[in-house]
Amino acid sequence: MGDPIRFVLNDVSRETFAPKATTTILDWLRNAERLTGTKEGCAEGDCGACTVVIAEPDGVGGIRRRAVNSCIQFLPSLHGRALETVEHLGTNGGLHPVQAAMVEHHGSQCGFCTPGFVMQLYSGWVNGALGSRQEVKDLVAGNLCRCTGYGPIVEAGLEAAKTPVPDIAQADAALAERLEALRGEGTFEHEAADGSRWFGPRDVDALADLYAAHPDATLVAGATDVGLWVTKQHRRLPLVIDVSRVEDLRLMEEGPGSLFVGAAVTHDEAAGRLAEIHPSLGELLRRFAGHQIRNAGTVGGNIANGSPIGDLAPALIALGGGLFLRRGEKLRRVALEDFFIEYGRQDRAEGEFVAAVAVPVLGANQRFFCHKLSKRFDSDISAVMAAMRLTFDGDAVAEARIAFGGMAGTPKRASAAEATLTGRRFDAAAAQDAAEALSQDFAPLSDMRAGAGYRLKAAGNLIRRFQIEDEGGEATRVLEVA
Repeated sequence: MGDPIRFVLNDVSRETFAPKATTTILDWLRNAERLTGTKEGCAEGDCGACTVVIAEPDGVGGIRRRAVNSCIQFLPSLHGRALETVEHLGTNGGLHPVQAAMVEHHGSQCGFCTPGFVMQLYSGWVNGALGSRQEVKDLVAGNLCRCTGYGPIVEAGLEAAKTPVPDIAQADAALAERLEALRGEGTFEHEAADGSRWFGPRDVDALADLYAAHPDATLVAGATDVGLWVTKQHRRLPLVIDVSRVEDLRLMEEGPGSLFVGAAVTHDEAAGRLAEIHPSLGELLRRFAGHQIRNAGTVGGNIANGSPIGDLAPALIALGGGLFLRRGEKLRRVALEDFFIEYGRQDRAEGEFVAAVAVPVLGANQRFFCHKLSKRFDSDISAVMAAMRLTFDGDAVAEARIAFGGMAGTPKRASAAEATLTGRRFDAAAAQDAAEALSQDFAPLSDMRAGAGYRLKAAGNLIRRFQIEDEGGEATRVLEVA
């Protein structure tokens, strides 16, 4: 049976075996533990009713807490971590400050979504992220309410922030030691009751060896995509390799002219560093799904799944980004735009995985723009995602890199549009010509998110928007080349 899953549930150490490797935390809480405060709404990470808080060592003797959707997180991922549910908040018969604020401001009506809102606001409270009305709104963008509306809930978050977080440094240090002891050394190996297996390597060499030996295994980081394979497509995954514990893949480092981001760095962790390259990258990630998804989903996972509507890929392609791919002991670099071959197919050999992403910073003669169009502002999938980087020689465009998502079967550059800009001033006429050239680059599809005509028109308008903003001085360089 391999190793049991060892973790802490609401301050109590637990040791268990999963019914199957892909048993979700939500199902286990409700069915095995009868902790039914955590609700199932959508089973795909959209509504936030299932929100719980995961705590793990931060590497410097403390604890990092993050809210996640338990409906798409798998039980073995808890190994060496702590889980906090809504049942844990009220102590000694009293209410937590977040719960008390929800009562005072009438933030609950039918109550079904309330536990998820409470846990999400609790994560913001304990992390000091309820400082402004906009922060509270951003925090709960991944939670849906069909009764009360968001006004009372936002007021509750602002009210809860007035109660200071007690000094928990000593308790967190003790919890970090406790979790490290539960985690153990080396690779975590778990065999579930149905025979499916879960591996959790701690270093990149162990991961490379495992994946070379089991190239048919499913790699999981945040499970924000793979989770839906299980909950919606009912796939059985006989062998899963969890890369979220591989410390080498969780690093971000500055290099000559580039930021190197490990594949297992979450979107939330990467957001601040990417925003330093350009503010529109930070804004893009602020609108990337909900906070719970950003806390779990990873930069490498968003690229490796090859989605034509993934938000990060077009932005990084426009910047000239590259990937480091690892297979066994061999490491190779590939331009990100060359990684996507066709829909559902990437330049990745059997047993090869994404190890890191190289994100070029902007030079003094470069200007950048990216923007996402979707039906909802928050927590929605793109209809069109546009990103552009122009390199200037004096007043003329020396190089144009324009990439779109949602316009083809892969994230793709607009070579005809780029050609119309090269050697010209970036004025309204040039932008108009580039917009018209998009019909040579793309023949988009119509689907539930947008029609083909809308996509082509909107993509052209985004080029025009870049030109207008650039003319007004908004699309400016932010970070010097190191």
